[in-house]
Amino acid sequence: MSRLALHWQILMGMLLGAGIGLSLNFMASERTTGLEQATLPTGIAHADLHDSPDLITIDITQEDGIQRRWVVDGTRRTPGSVATLKKLQSQDAQSYAIFHEHGRSWSRWVGDSAQKLGGLFLRMLQMVAVPLIATSLITGVMGLGHAERLGSMFARTLFYYVVTSLLAIVTGLAMVNLIRPGLGGEKNQQSHEAEIATGSLSEVLFNQVETMIPSNPIGALAEGNFLSIICFSLAFAIFALIVGGKTAEIVRDFFGAAFEVMMAMTMAIIKLAPWGVLFLMLSVTSTQGVEVFKSLGWYMLTVACALAFHAMITLPMIVKFVARRDPMEFAKAMSPALLTAFSSASSNGTLPLTLASVEERAGVSNRVSSFVLPLGATINMDGTALYEAVAVLFIAQLHHGYNLPLTDQVIVAVTALLASVGAAGIPHAGLVMMVIILQAVKLPVEMQGIIIAVDRVLDMCRTSVNVWSDSCGCAVVARYEATGKDSGGEIPESADNLD
Repeated sequence: MSRLALHWQILMGMLLGAGIGLSLNFMASERTTGLEQATLPTGIAHADLHDSPDLITIDITQEDGIQRRWVVDGTRRTPGSVATLKKLQSQDAQSYAIFHEHGRSWSRWVGDSAQKLGGLFLRMLQMVAVPLIATSLITGVMGLGHAERLGSMFARTLFYYVVTSLLAIVTGLAMVNLIRPGLGGEKNQQSHEAEIATGSLSEVLFNQVETMIPSNPIGALAEGNFLSIICFSLAFAIFALIVGGKTAEIVRDFFGAAFEVMMAMTMAIIKLAPWGVLFLMLSVTSTQGVEVFKSLGWYMLTVACALAFHAMITLPMIVKFVARRDPMEFAKAMSPALLTAFSSASSNGTLPLTLASVEERAGVSNRVSSFVLPLGATINMDGTALYEAVAVLFIAQLHHGYNLPLTDQVIVAVTALLASVGAAGIPHAGLVMMVIILQAVKLPVEMQGIIIAVDRVLDMCRTSVNVWSDSCGCAVVARYEATGKDSGGEIPESADNLD
């Protein structure tokens, strides 16, 4: 198995885990508990319980015809408890919690054990997330070389990257709200009640800004406060460049070496992904059955549609109206880099070919491309930001049975933007960054195991979008740079003959 490519190993782990999990699910009759024969309290005409280790969903039909859905934390069950409807009359969400005995089921024991083993893999991802983000950001900014380079070109480049990343995130959020992959593509018409975020949008935004400024950077590192870590790392690197001299050189060398070590650790952990996927998939399918695959199909469709919209409509419009270039001709010039990015799923690995394509095939000056592309490979991740926003809302829909409120979706957007900045351009690096967003909206990190199995295919797609966005950024910046006006406007006649 070790001789196979990693994505094939992950696929094998998914299939094996799903096969074992589905077999256990079919043998576990207690997964769904009917309440038809129970004595219902006054005012309740019908009640259905859908039970799982994580969630208890109760659909209630009152005698006056009103339907209600209650989603309760299934982890609050206690061993030896029995099903009861005595508190249905209280009309309180927690009172609808119906506990059921699962402890005697050996299939449930296997599923729970697999979840614990898969959780070890997720803990290792969490372990490297903080130092990888910090070292990646500091190394990327320090790679600019001199504080003087933080001038007009940097401002234009950064503005382009922020705008396109936000457009990508908004596209992803719009698509996931439209398709609702975690709900099977169907809009839930029943009312439901659950704990949601409170406060106005302005309050949420201010709280996010407040969170971005750490009162204690060391404490933020210890507590895993990712927004604070990202902002402090960026500020630290910028001021190190401003100080310059020997100090900047020491900082650059230290964090460059630290980043190499963290990359090695991350790649070693990612090699364990086949086993992590096997155990996590076993746990999920043993409790949710075949329904999880239906949801995964909708999820992949949602991500693909959102990426296609951003790559084929949003970015070409920017090339057409901002860079003043023909999008089709520019895409043709960049095709070698885009195809390589798709096959390798690595924007960093594609960088040499991207540079060659932009300069030799698209006619952008080396002064622009040598600055914009390396910076973009580090901090511009349109496809990754879009993917993470869609994935988190999908997990929320799957976990809670409803969409996150607007305030939480704003938190997802802001966190996805900042997290994508720290997403190293290596295959599957987005999995590490997703931990940040899941924790920001208080979703269980272990739910990430559901989507790891299909991550490779989507990783190839989003990496192509990342490289395409970087390339479009070169055209935009060249349009407004004095040295790029001539070289950035026409594609060389010999472009088709270049490899």
